[in-house]
Amino acid sequence: MPVTCLIVDDNAAFLAAATRLLEGEGIVVVAVASTATSAVARAGETRPDVALVDVDLGEDDGFDVAELLASLPDGGPAVILVSGDAPEGFRDRIAATSALGFIPKIDLSAPEIEKLLQARCPDR
Repeated sequence: MPVTCLIVDDNAAFLAAATRLLEGEGIVVVAVASTATSAVARAGETRPDVALVDVDLGEDDGFDVAELLASLPDGGPAVILVSGDAPEGFRDRIAATSALGFIPKIDLSAPEIEKLLQARCPDR
């Protein structure tokens, strides 16, 4: 069964490019969102396996979105934080969240997502 994914980013070009990339690699992108409110709504509607959440969402904070998704009644999707910036400046914040981990946008791929999901669910 393919992995289902929600992508949360305020950059429309990235949303489109990431959707094409991941779907081409076998991940089913069930929804995209650009704000915390829409991310929570889409996660509740589509119940994805994983949510890719940009660290910098303009007016919203990706770290806060990760916690909002984790607090959904069903436990929410696994969250992977992404950014175009190097993680050194926010490594402590990544470690302090409930997110599975971090993938730089330049390294985004189905295998990288699968690797982090495997750590959470070794039976995958």
